[in-house]
Amino acid sequence: MKILHIEDSPEISAIFSDVLTLANHDFESSVDGKNGLDLVLKNNYDLILLDMCMPNYSGLDFLLDLKTQKPSEIRKVIIITSLNLDEYQTRFLTDLGVCSIQHKPISVQNLLSQITQTPAF
Repeated sequence: MKILHIEDSPEISAIFSDVLTLANHDFESSVDGKNGLDLVLKNNYDLILLDMCMPNYSGLDFLLDLKTQKPSEIRKVIIITSLNLDEYQTRFLTDLGVCSIQHKPISVQNLLSQITQTPAF
């Protein structure tokens, strides 16, 4: 599976890279949402792992721009966030079409489980 991870923390990105590479996934990372959007517009990913809290261009900015530029890709997004989302924020993201919302810290087992449970698009 070809996976893009959009995350501003190099430490978290390195951990995801190690875990997903060992699980035989093709892994790319982006340090911000704008660069991640550029990658999604130029490449085809099976799954996008998205942090919501990033400086300058947030995960929400990414999702809203993705919705207008390549809307079919939103269903491939798993949000991984440290935010405590209320029911309205969760509903908004779900209605937008994201695949799943997970909270940090996420265990390796849960991460891999979410990836294997994601339908192939």
